[in-house]
Amino acid sequence: MTKTHAPPCLDTLVEENRQSLQQLEAFLAVLTPAQYRHAFDIEERQTLGRHLRHILDHYQALLEGCGAGRIDYESRERAPGLEREPALALERLSEIRDGLARLTEHSSTPLQLTYPVEEGGVSLSLTTSLARELAFLTSHAVHHMALLGLLAQQLGVALPDDFGVHPSTLRHWRRQVAETTTSRRQTA
Repeated sequence: MTKTHAPPCLDTLVEENRQSLQQLEAFLAVLTPAQYRHAFDIEERQTLGRHLRHILDHYQALLEGCGAGRIDYESRERAPGLEREPALALERLSEIRDGLARLTEHSSTPLQLTYPVEEGGVSLSLTTSLARELAFLTSHAVHHMALLGLLAQQLGVALPDDFGVHPSTLRHWRRQVAETTTSRRQTA
């Protein structure tokens, strides 16, 4: 395999993902097991546990795929225990955060992404990079965290204002606050 240079932004991307996972750990800490498993629809497809498991599955696919040079988000484990047991999800979150810290070992490994386009196993093989996949996982996790936040509100669970908000939006909010503060000082 051909080696490439790791982008200088890799540490930033890893840290953004680790921060999202830390938010999920804090989220799990305030939930009861019953809330974690609560079904929001008749088919019982919408639970906090299922959304969380889905996020974890994607991170696991990245960690497993980096070593092999091929990431396949479709062939996920989908472990039902992670959907039902918040303690198992907490363990997996910790493992994933530790795994993200070691990703620099694979920072120069060229990656292929398996992307299914039809039933029956027809897939594309797309060239990608670790930086690109980390950016995707940040957005993917935050998207599901926003859904988790909406569902958790229905159960009366209070969450921080920044839960389920993309890091770019948080940076924008901080700039707005700084600009407002600067503007007030200049007019005073």
